Amino acid sequence: MQKRIGIVGIVVENIENANKVNDILHEYAHIIVGRMGIPYKEKNLSVISLIVDGTSDEISAMTGKLGRIKEVSVKSALTKV
Repeated sequence: MQKRIGIVGIVVENIENANKVNDILHEYAHIIVGRMGIPYKEKNLSVISLIVDGTSDEISAMTGKLGRIKEVSVKSALTKV
């Protein structure tokens, strides 16, 4: 399957869930090219942006696992080729 490059935006609405998110990101470290995380302490949330390079299946598997965590929102945009 062909690899695609994309971005993934993650909003962790409860910082107590950050360890679960980090565990999944560690599991998929092989497709993460870059990562930027910004804690927003006044709102008790964190925003993470990822640059990814992997197959559609790999990226979908990662975002699916992240999206199943309570109080975590995930959106992605991928190149067409």
